[in-house]
Amino acid sequence: MSMRRAVASKSKQATARIEPGIGAVPLAHGGVRFRVWAPKRSRVEVLLETLGRGRKKGASRALPLNAEGAGYFSGVVPEARAGDRYRYRLDGQDTYPDPASRFQPEGPFGPSLVVDPTRFVWRDGDWPGPSLSGQVIYEMHVGTFTEKGTWQAAAWRLPALADLGISVLEIMPVAEFPGRFNWGYDGVDLFAPSHLYGAPDDFRAFVDQAHRLGIGVLLDVVYNHVGPRGDFLAAFSDTYKNHGEPTEWGAGFNFDGPGSEGVRAFFLANVAYWIREFHLDGLRFDALQEFRDASDEPIVVALADCAREAAAGRSILLIGENEPQQSRMLRPASLGGFGLDALWNDDFHHVAVNALTRRVAAYYGDYHGSPQEFVSLWKHGYLYQGQTNVRQGKPRGQPTRGVALRSFVNYLENHDQVANSLQGERLHHSTSPALHRAMIALLLLAPGTPMLFQGQELSSPPPFSYFNDAGPDDRDQVRESRREFLAQFPSLATEEAQRAMPDPTDVETFLRAKLKDEAPAAISRIYILHRDLIRLRRSDPVFRLQGSLGVDGAVLGPEAFVLRHYGDNGDDRIILVNLGGDFVYTPISEPLLAPPEGQGWQTLWSSESVDYGGDGTPEPQGEAGWQLPRQSTVVLRAVYRDEENVS
Repeated sequence: MSMRRAVASKSKQATARIEPGIGAVPLAHGGVRFRVWAPKRSRVEVLLETLGRGRKKGASRALPLNAEGAGYFSGVVPEARAGDRYRYRLDGQDTYPDPASRFQPEGPFGPSLVVDPTRFVWRDGDWPGPSLSGQVIYEMHVGTFTEKGTWQAAAWRLPALADLGISVLEIMPVAEFPGRFNWGYDGVDLFAPSHLYGAPDDFRAFVDQAHRLGIGVLLDVVYNHVGPRGDFLAAFSDTYKNHGEPTEWGAGFNFDGPGSEGVRAFFLANVAYWIREFHLDGLRFDALQEFRDASDEPIVVALADCAREAAAGRSILLIGENEPQQSRMLRPASLGGFGLDALWNDDFHHVAVNALTRRVAAYYGDYHGSPQEFVSLWKHGYLYQGQTNVRQGKPRGQPTRGVALRSFVNYLENHDQVANSLQGERLHHSTSPALHRAMIALLLLAPGTPMLFQGQELSSPPPFSYFNDAGPDDRDQVRESRREFLAQFPSLATEEAQRAMPDPTDVETFLRAKLKDEAPAAISRIYILHRDLIRLRRSDPVFRLQGSLGVDGAVLGPEAFVLRHYGDNGDDRIILVNLGGDFVYTPISEPLLAPPEGQGWQTLWSSESVDYGGDGTPEPQGEAGWQLPRQSTVVLRAVYRDEENVS
């Protein structure tokens, strides 16, 4: 057993439960309890900068904390209360914000603020939390979801999302970051929601409003690294980071080596904090492949257990991003898995974009965009399940047999993929309207769990490029890093494309990404398409099963295929998809086109409906064969001939 594994094994029981009261915790009988992990230090003082009534604002007083052992320092300050600002002074020298600060009103370089979460009055006492079945997820970035970019402005738009049929929001990371704008993946104060979006209670009010509308809220958390500016963890401990096995973004966290007990406890406390104090309905873990952890109890398992414990009986959802597609993460810990509910499915996105745009550069070249790939996605969730990925030069993925299809989160757009284009263009700009409608239908009727990206339901024009308000010393590095990443696409590696790329450090790049606040004069056809498909997905007795009674599929032609969903007692559905020109299938030898005995097929829905801007849809079945309109998705249901007079 390695030293890293041995240390983690010894600390397993110590970190299996949530560390009490990390940070500044107001007490019911008065005063504030301060607690911080600082094993690097022999003396820690809390320096109060605002003590409230009777004391001039800005006055300070240093109060020593007691050493508990194991690197922790704590103490109760009777005169402190919510609203006070404070820092920690270490070994009588420099002062720093709290690593577990609940709020940084002046950003990561300013003082921390004591926050009392019990002052907020929740109205969601009967909210049970979401289960995975039947959910439609909506990914959003608070700073660009509205022109104001605040929790309060975002809450104003929640009723429209509820009307659309959105049932779960997935919020891009909100941990405090330096600068005026950021995607959120460079957060440095992991307990503090960014002051740019509002106060912590504004976040709570947003969640409370979402729950009253029947919408769950997940938070994207980044536990693989922190941003390069405003990170003061090393002032408290030299063992926070794992410098020997860097991640894609530099040093990651030490989850399994000497000194990892306090690190693991810090992240377990963070998970519990978001679930308990903000009533969140789960988390999305960013880039799990970048976790460095060889312990007997993987940190992901510990995080999942801790989150569910913190939910205290409420249902929560835990979703992961994992580029290697390790389906083991979806299996229960009792079977050697990690216990997550779902994983993002890049395979679905890459196949769909290949088919829509015929992009084959970089990772799109790992796919054909073919009918067979869509059939396999329908049946297996992931395409790569251990076979060699030629571009990567190594096997990719793990078998998905036995994993429920709803555990794969499918999407046509997300923050990464929209930004991985020259100008952050939305997908509808790169394909035909008919083909776009057909692919939206595949997304929203697939047995996996669908996810939309903010504005996608309206084919919103604003682009979404990468933006990061880096400091003066980091701007060139941020620009160059973005250029290098996009250079994997040969066209974007050209000199003219590199010159045309939006500057991620320019505020205009951020402002262009904001969705407009004005209400449209009329509900758009693309919005109606999304709304109708979500309602069909939820109301139809077969599609709402998400393939639990079985799915199948077959290739009908070079760009045409059929997908079949099985229902109770022959109540089946078939989806006819034609991504090419007008197509006639004859002779009709494919058995999946045969209706259940004594029944026939009747058109239930079509992407070519004139309501959505299409040309109309003739009945697919004809004497000369099956006729599939060009660039269309048509849904048929099984009906009894004697009742519905279907030929």
